[in-house]
Amino acid sequence: MADTPLPPTRLYRAVRDQLGSIRSVYLRGNRIVRRGDFAQHKETVFLLHGFFQTRNVWEIMEDRLRHDGYGVFSFDLGGFLWSLNTRNIRDLAQLVADKVEGVCQRYGLQRFHTEGHSQGGLVGRVYIQHLGGDRSVKGPLTLGTPHHGTPTAAVGAVLMGGGLLSRSPFQMLPRSRFMRTLNEDVFPPGIPLTSIYSRHDLVCPWWCAALNPREGESSMENRQVRGVGHTALTYDPGVYRIVRTQLERTSALWNERSDTP
Repeated sequence: MADTPLPPTRLYRAVRDQLGSIRSVYLRGNRIVRRGDFAQHKETVFLLHGFFQTRNVWEIMEDRLRHDGYGVFSFDLGGFLWSLNTRNIRDLAQLVADKVEGVCQRYGLQRFHTEGHSQGGLVGRVYIQHLGGDRSVKGPLTLGTPHHGTPTAAVGAVLMGGGLLSRSPFQMLPRSRFMRTLNEDVFPPGIPLTSIYSRHDLVCPWWCAALNPREGESSMENRQVRGVGHTALTYDPGVYRIVRTQLERTSALWNERSDTP
């Protein structure tokens, strides 16, 4: 008996869960409402969106975090059509470092968490590993981040005109120079890095996102989920429960260390 094709609604949902909603993510620009109260909360989370997406991908996550008492902030990372993130990962990390320094000085923010989706997790890693972010970040969370590169980046390279519009996909290819450099450097000890990934992520397969800690990298942790698409990692309620748990653990660890003479 032939396989029954997916009905249009199920097919749409499957594509949306992997790539995001065209209307809600791609066509709205960067319309998340900016609030200046994020530094007034006990815990603050800095959100970083991924390649060819906008800050809107975080809308549900941001609402949930704020409802649970967290301060939240994010940046417009620019790129294609002045809104879709396509810039070089190292350039983005430097942009983040410069902007974060200004934000911390303006609002008196000293420590915060980072949460990066897909390429955004790599931007956060570069910021922490190479640009002094280890002095400010309590702990990074990554969702569907290709810590070892992903073969699907080749599709992005083609869509970006073979590098004419963006070199970022080439950086996310397995064994790229960028990936080799990032993983050859030891992640700062004492900063807990958590990778949350899905067995059903088609954009960043689970083996690309799973951390392989080496000697001296004892603070790395993997959290696997099932049945969640790539972009759905940013709004799935089960993933959010893991995010909350990890934020609470990281905060408790930081408080313990701060109280140690």
